[in-house]
Amino acid sequence: MSSKGIYTALSGAMAQTHKLDTIANNLANVDTAAFKKDKQTFNEYLTANEKYPDTLQVPRVTASIESFYDMQGGDKSFVDTNGTYTDFSQGGLKQTGNAFDFALEGRGFFEVQTPNGVKLQRAGNFKISPEGYLVTNNGHPVLAEGIGVDPEQRRMQLANSGNVTVAFNGEIYQDGGLVGKMSIVDPQNQEALQKQGQLLYGFKDNQDPQLQLATSARVHQGYVETSNVNVVEEMTEMIKTTRAFESTQKAIRAFDEMDNKLVNEVGRVR
Repeated sequence: MSSKGIYTALSGAMAQTHKLDTIANNLANVDTAAFKKDKQTFNEYLTANEKYPDTLQVPRVTASIESFYDMQGGDKSFVDTNGTYTDFSQGGLKQTGNAFDFALEGRGFFEVQTPNGVKLQRAGNFKISPEGYLVTNNGHPVLAEGIGVDPEQRRMQLANSGNVTVAFNGEIYQDGGLVGKMSIVDPQNQEALQKQGQLLYGFKDNQDPQLQLATSARVHQGYVETSNVNVVEEMTEMIKTTRAFESTQKAIRAFDEMDNKLVNEVGRVR
């Protein structure tokens, strides 16, 4: 009987392992510009609720040891790793003095062109490519406004020299002349976003992008947005998660010892 209980404890240990991995990744990116922390979510998986009514046969007789043999796991519950979600709360603003560092304040993302299509990016530490285009740190062109327009026509090119200023609404001026306006969009459903590496965001499968212009976002030139990871909070969660993991390990060892006694000691009793 204890062998079933060990799986419940094991599911808890696996869930805490996933949470530790998420916390470790958050801490590793505490100094990454505009990084958004992730959080792990869990759900209770009740075997009785997951079975169809015609396969779950709960005894309708007076309780006894024999009457519970036919419950088919109906008395068991497990920890289900429900998934990971991203916390898009605002990070701090750090002054750099670099004319091509842009921090977003409020809801919104820059649109950038990548080999895998148009993606969204919160980090605004940009630069000028050798061809004069405004690009991200990874060389992806930053796009001008025009949702639905061919990205190739939305690249923004600046002169090789000249004073560059950016307004709060994303308009770029060089030597007083308007060059273009950066596309800053706000998905109606941020939960549809999915991290795709290099601080890029795409959309989950079968999710409608439903992009709209971000009317409340403000661009701060000469600043970068810091990560929204709180080191103290993450370290506290790591300690709590480690203790929970150790507790599940103790439970697993206890069940293992019970099985050992059941097989090697109780089995020899005449």
